[in-house]
Amino acid sequence: MKVQTLILGAGAAGMMCAAHAGPGVLVVDHAKAPGEKIRISGGGRCNFTNLDIRFERFLGQNPHFHKSALSRYTQWDFIEMVSRHGIAWHEKTLGQLFCDESARDIIGMLRAEMGRAELWLRTELRDLRHDGAFIATLEREGERTEVHADRLVVATGGKSIPKMGATGLAYDIARQFGHAVTETRPALVPFTFPDKRFAALAGVSARATVRAGDAAFDEGMLFTHRGLSGPAILQASSYWREGEAIEIDLVPDTPLADILKDLRRREGKRALASELARHLPQRLVDHLGAELDLSGRLGDLSDARADTLEAALRSWRQVPNGSEGYRTAEVTLGGIDTAGISSKTMMSKTVPGLHFVGEAVDVTGWLGGYNFQWAWSSGWAAGTAIAGS
Repeated sequence: MKVQTLILGAGAAGMMCAAHAGPGVLVVDHAKAPGEKIRISGGGRCNFTNLDIRFERFLGQNPHFHKSALSRYTQWDFIEMVSRHGIAWHEKTLGQLFCDESARDIIGMLRAEMGRAELWLRTELRDLRHDGAFIATLEREGERTEVHADRLVVATGGKSIPKMGATGLAYDIARQFGHAVTETRPALVPFTFPDKRFAALAGVSARATVRAGDAAFDEGMLFTHRGLSGPAILQASSYWREGEAIEIDLVPDTPLADILKDLRRREGKRALASELARHLPQRLVDHLGAELDLSGRLGDLSDARADTLEAALRSWRQVPNGSEGYRTAEVTLGGIDTAGISSKTMMSKTVPGLHFVGEAVDVTGWLGGYNFQWAWSSGWAAGTAIAGS
């Protein structure tokens, strides 16, 4: 069987590439339906992009690689497509855009945009080689087909969420064709602690500023049976390395020491712990009482103790023993080294006709629609390059 373009992976980047790659496209995926990670994202409503896409909110060894695709196919271009298909959407918070109804609307839109591209599901890649053309042996419904393609697009994603079929296939293909792969690890993932120290707080949430490495995120934090989660924690996980501490400000934007000193004169008989429960969840205050001195009344509070208490709550240091891993990670940090890929066409610099797109590449965005935008932009860049060749 001969095709012009074979796309491995019917996820966000693969379908976007197929929509722009011109005629003669075959898309294959081992899943039973296309866009499975799209379907489950955003609580089933797909956080499909962000109004405030910024280049510095993407990580990778080359901090400039992603700029070309993102500047040529922007969030506004994707929003225009969504609106053109009559999909209602809304901004939730911090520029994050979601479908009003269902993430399936985005999948349906991409399928429509793919036009006459052929889609094979429940299809496994059994062999791949390059001999003038890319020759892939595909197995579907127990039968094997040898497909010859002028162009090959690797859009099989990273290692995150293996229960949905995620593997390191993209990295294996990259290495097969002489491409380097940077260190990969789970990102946008909850932290775990060995002693289940927060198990009694499971379900408690609070606003916090979480610092890891040189980054800080002021969003929600959630205590779980295993450790810490919530947007601020997930964001910080991309900047954290095993063995390092994270620093948590539990009272951001709250001049706690000044508040306590002022109340000392007017409500001196009030318990210190009771006042803290006005600013933090009661169960968290109870937990902190075991490591911080929260006894006594406000009237007995010295200036020095008020200052010390605020400092402790602003710099609550914790050392995770790890993360929940690829099982719950939203994305994979690291991937196929961008040094070997054209930022304009997403094509290999050494193997003509070989393209890498989406999460498989060493480009990782923040939480909040950034990684989907990278999928749209990189898929578009490869697809338009193929169509114009």
